[in-house]
This record gives sequence, C-alpha cells and structure tokens, in this order.
Amino acid sequence: MTDAPMCPLCRRPIPAHAKQSLHHLVPKLKGGKSGPTVLLHQICHNEIHALLSEAELAQNFQTVDALRAHPGLAKFLKWVAKRPPEFHGKSVGGRRGWKNRQS
Repeated sequence: MTDAPMCPLCRRPIPAHAKQSLHHLVPKLKGGKSGPTVLLHQICHNEIHALLSEAELAQNFQTVDALRAHPGLAKFLKWVAKRPPEFHGKSVGGRRGWKNRQS
C-alpha cells in the first residue's frame, strides 16, 4: 500500500487516480513562475481561482494557511471535507460565492 500525498488545502489524501494539479503560491503572472508550488486536488485548485484574482493571490494569499483562512475557501473546505478524496465536481465558489450553499 502506498501513501497518497495529502492536499494541504483540504487535508484529504490525493489518490493517484484523482484529478490533481500544482498551485503556484505566487501566481506565475505576478512573478511566481519558478516559485514554490503545492500539489492540490483539482477541485481545491479550481475553487482558489474561482474565488480569488491573481492580484489578490499575489498580495494576500501566498501561503496555504492564508488560503485556508479566507472565509469563502474555509466554507468550501468544510463542505469538501465530507466528500471522498477522489471527488471532483464543478467549482461552485466563483462570483456567486458560498452564500447560497447548504452543507
């Protein structure tokens, strides 16, 4: 049995067959092309970019802890924690936010 890497955002394992991607902690367009990256579930990565602009990411959200503290992402993380590690669906954050989302 191999240990799956953990998604530092939702803190669920990332199985090899799950959709996943690297997130640049400093956006590439804002000077982070060769900067640090973290492996995330694709749904977690999508939610980051649905909720935050490149400028917001570069200015205020350059760490996983800062991302986890964002109110919209915190609500998403609570919701996605109830899903299996391989779960992938459409990002629902976006401009609508989590205002109308039920647990």
